[in-house]
Amino acid sequence: MRTPALLQLKISSFKRPSRYLMPLAIATSLVVGLGDRLGAQTLPLPDNLIDFSSEAGQALFINSDARADYWVLSPHFESQVNLAYCGVASMVMVLNSMDVPPPVAPEYGEFRVFTQDNFFENPDTEAVVSEAMVTQQGMTVDELGGLIGSDGTQVEVFHAEDTTIEAFREQAIANLNDPDNYILVNYLRREIGQESGGHISPLAAYDAESDRFLILDVSRY
Repeated sequence: MRTPALLQLKISSFKRPSRYLMPLAIATSLVVGLGDRLGAQTLPLPDNLIDFSSEAGQALFINSDARADYWVLSPHFESQVNLAYCGVASMVMVLNSMDVPPPVAPEYGEFRVFTQDNFFENPDTEAVVSEAMVTQQGMTVDELGGLIGSDGTQVEVFHAEDTTIEAFREQAIANLNDPDNYILVNYLRREIGQESGGHISPLAAYDAESDRFLILDVSRY
């Protein structure tokens, strides 16, 4: 991803069906013993970032002031299938959270769903940027907006150079309080202590006391 910027996504004429959430305390779980085997390789989090699964991360989420988007995005979480697909994984997550007519996904039989494999089957995406180009070098935030807008969603693109941190914070909080729209951010990972350059992921919650956002990081590592 080339130019860090901000992208806000809003639903246009599509309505998401109502859902009931299962209380976490009674959700069925499966415990698998791994013995001494190692899991997938992941980079350690910098000290300035807080793991969502940690006690501190859970406390931040419970006390967060804006978290409506988490409940509708998390069931559709995707990790990117290759190093260039952070934007594609983020868009698939958002589109599956909305009642947008999805394409056929052969691996799911009769059920239709957006996947990172079928996203570019919409011919309108080619007018924005080709699948081959995205695979080779990722996408800009304007291309990201054009790609997800090609499926009929209402999209607004905001570049960091045209706003302020105060305006961004206010807009993001309002967005996260509204389950009918979503916000994706394109940010420099090295600015928050991570490796590499630009990266795209959805925001899911905000805690005012600590002034921290929850990022649903699509990076597999």
